[in-house]
Parts: sequence; C-alpha cells; structure tokens
Amino acid sequence: MARRARGLLLLLLTAGLVGCDHATKLAAESTLRGDGPVSVVPGLLDLRYTQNRGTAFSLIPGSELPALRIVLAAVALLAVAALAVVWWRRREQAPRLELWGYAFVGAGAIGNLLDRVLRGYVVDFIHLRFWPIFNVADIAIAVGAGLLLVAALRGRAPPQPSGAR
Repeated sequence: MARRARGLLLLLLTAGLVGCDHATKLAAESTLRGDGPVSVVPGLLDLRYTQNRGTAFSLIPGSELPALRIVLAAVALLAVAALAVVWWRRREQAPRLELWGYAFVGAGAIGNLLDRVLRGYVVDFIHLRFWPIFNVADIAIAVGAGLLLVAALRGRAPPQPSGAR
C-alpha cells in the first residue's frame, strides 16, 4: 500500500506541475499577448509573451533549422519516456529527493512537449534581464536537475565514522 501511495503522490506532483505550467501559459497568452512587457521588478524581472519555436531558451531558432527542431523534439520525447521508465522502476528504493527530482524534470519536459505538439511552439513569458525568456516548465526542469544533483551528491558522501574515540 505504501508503495502505491508513493507512486500516486509522485504522479499527482507531476500532473500538478504540468497543470501549473499550462495554467500560467494560458494566463500569459490571454493577458500579455500583443501587449508590451509588464514590469514586475523594474530593471530585473518583467513578463513578456513570446512564442519559442526553437529550442530551450531560443538557442536554435526554429525557422532556420526545421529538420533539427523535429529531431530535437523526437530526442526530447524519447528522453522523457526513458526518464519515466527509470523513475517508475526506482520509485520503490530511491531516496525521496531523487524521486522528486525525476517528477520535476519529467513535468517540465511534458509541459513543454505538450506545447510543441498542441501549439507548434512553446509559450515563454518570464524574463530576467540577464537571462533568456522562460516559463514554469523550464523552472521545473532546473529545480528537478538541482534535486537530482543534490541526491547524487548525498549518495556519494563518504561514510561517517560510527563512533568517536
């Protein structure tokens, strides 16, 4: 029962993150589209609607390399599927932090892949002046990667002495 509950909790976390991602994208589309940026923290953070037809953070523009975009989307889809298989198999014995990391990365990847499939582009709207425009799915991927890194570093920590003399 505890294993089922853990798996269900992780699926709910993933679904909730995907839902938050798409809810914020819909809000950005309906309130920011066609308007100029909305300053949140002047000189640092604003909200501006963009359609990312390229890769993450618009590093490879989609209009210039359509075949590469299709290949990258297929690779991303395979990576998400592999991540889901690893996550599901490890859910019983992996540390909680690692499982949360998989859930965050998976949710972010699913959120952006859904955009690519349903819209043909990813909606981005969060703009830190020193960073390309991004969205909640991108934040989830970054947080998940951080959680996986911390979990990996914890797993490699040298054993503590059993007692001081």
